[in-house]
Amino acid sequence: MKSKIPSFLLERPSSDSFTQGSVGLKIPFIEKGIHHVANVIKTGYIQWETAARDSFFHRIDARIKVLFLIFFIVIVSLKNDILPEALIGGFIFSLMTIARLNIVGLYKRVFFLAFFFGFLVALPSAFNVITKGDIIIPVLRLSRPYRFWIYQIPGEIGITREGFYGVVMLTSRVMNSLALSFLVLYTTPFPEIIRALKVLRVPDGFLMIITLSYKYMFIFAKTVEDMHLAKKSRLAGQVNNVDARGWIAGRIAFMFKKTRLRCEEIFKAMQSRGFSDNIKIYGVGQLHASDWIAGVIFFLIGVLFLWM
Repeated sequence: MKSKIPSFLLERPSSDSFTQGSVGLKIPFIEKGIHHVANVIKTGYIQWETAARDSFFHRIDARIKVLFLIFFIVIVSLKNDILPEALIGGFIFSLMTIARLNIVGLYKRVFFLAFFFGFLVALPSAFNVITKGDIIIPVLRLSRPYRFWIYQIPGEIGITREGFYGVVMLTSRVMNSLALSFLVLYTTPFPEIIRALKVLRVPDGFLMIITLSYKYMFIFAKTVEDMHLAKKSRLAGQVNNVDARGWIAGRIAFMFKKTRLRCEEIFKAMQSRGFSDNIKIYGVGQLHASDWIAGVIFFLIGVLFLWM
């Protein structure tokens, strides 16, 4: 029996366009942006799920983990040798393994952010134009040295041993700091972090800014995704770059206006419910013996890293 299904329904569309003959609907850059927005939403909800797991590090009190985060970030910033930084990185990796976190997914984010905010930012300092020293990788040779204002450009430009060492140190510090932050965030529910910061005497205004920003981030991401899907459902032809940029600019202005209105509505709602400058935290219990033991162990390990 001959199939009566139209041929265009049997065709497999490509990943970034919907095609039928010569007519195409292509919006790859918008799709990529929306995928990132969706990942923000998914990551936020995954944080709640992973923080609810039952493991040794999850059961430690949030106050101990916040102090552990601050203490070890200070240690990471103070160390000037690669070996202690590598040992700290191995210690963080072992804690993530004990906490049964998604090691591959977390370290993908750590490497990605460390590459942009650590390696690329510090890479210019590896050249002898900025950091003097012995050239280990020559890059460019000029006919003669040049002097521009207060800067001396040598005849041979390359990467120095001292500059390369500084880039490696900064990148390792960024990686360890990010890994520590992700370890605490993915093993501690957000309300517990706020409660711990309140107990540690963090100003209430700072806590309110963190809480409202965290909550509104998901509302903003969901609103952007809904607007994109609504726009996509109304498209019947090809979208050129000019129209796409105009739509994006219009949505940015719309979101700015909506954000201002939402802030006013939230502030009025808070005032109508008797808002004051003080945040009251309830349900703060005493530290257990296991929390004290974990705190002492982390402190001794941190002192050991400082001594190295």
